Amino acid sequence: MSTVGTPVQEALREHTTLRLGGPARRFVTASTTEELVSLVRELDAAGEPVLLLGGGSNLVVADAGFAGTVVRIGTTGWDDDGVAAGQNWDDYVAAAVCAGLGGLECLSGIPGSAGATPIQNVGAYGCEISQVLHSIDLYDRRSGEIRTIAAADLGFAYRTSVLKGTDSGIVLRVRFSLHTDGLSAPIRYAELAAALGTEIGARVPAAEAREAVLALRARKGMVLDEADHDTWSAGSFFTNPVVAHDQVADALARIAEVVGSDVPVPRYPADGGVKLSAAWLIERAGFSKGYPGPGGRVRLSTKHTLALTNRGAATTADLLALAREVRDGVRDTFGVTLRPEPLLINCRL
Repeated sequence: MSTVGTPVQEALREHTTLRLGGPARRFVTASTTEELVSLVRELDAAGEPVLLLGGGSNLVVADAGFAGTVVRIGTTGWDDDGVAAGQNWDDYVAAAVCAGLGGLECLSGIPGSAGATPIQNVGAYGCEISQVLHSIDLYDRRSGEIRTIAAADLGFAYRTSVLKGTDSGIVLRVRFSLHTDGLSAPIRYAELAAALGTEIGARVPAAEAREAVLALRARKGMVLDEADHDTWSAGSFFTNPVVAHDQVADALARIAEVVGSDVPVPRYPADGGVKLSAAWLIERAGFSKGYPGPGGRVRLSTKHTLALTNRGAATTADLLALAREVRDGVRDTFGVTLRPEPLLINCRL
């Protein structure tokens, strides 16, 4: 069927940062944008199920795998007109910082590809892609057209966009509006400001901010390291829950019943309500760092309770069992429902 490479069956655990996932019926890599668009058009015309794969850092794939064709986006490189979708994200951030460009430094160390960043509005340490994105090139699978879409038209919200949860469009290229003075964006995150020895709102050399972010992420097991099973994860498994304004008082009252009225509850402004800390809720619901799932084959990270990790012999079923236990425990304790951040392929909580 395909004119791109040789289609083969492939174990998807070899292509996800969780190192989990069963076989794809067919696995093909597209090395150029033209190959990618041509291949997807061909597969769509044949009615073939398609799973697009970038860096595999935000996927939970079922043990049964995927009964269709997995297309790995292997496009790489960047120039004055943006970054190819398949480009390793942190390599690009490192190069931008080295070139004296600021704005992406707080997103250092995040695994995955550049094309995935606008889909879920990737964010960390007070920065979100929505704050720096200029536009994307998108292949619309419904119309067959390639369109340039401005950031303002992507419906960005906390860890989401109009692109998330749909496969109707494929990001081909991303463009950013970055500072050219070698300085970071204003530091917005208290932990990072403390590590840098500066104040909230200050700007520092982008290289210093990147170094501090990488150090903070490494201490939490959020920088990929093959030898460290705490990094065999999909990053933060649950998003921080946003409680609607009219439900905040009741939610905080229930939390106070459990932890005590004198214990401060971490909370932050959010569109439509108040954002609570998922990690804080998880820990106070009785799930400590290193909490084990089935047979100890999966655990919460020993460094960060938001990461669910594969200890080396896990299955996706093991991971989902632990995720359900944590989700249900937080809901039963506090009445707050946690929602997964990664995409679940052929499986569900």
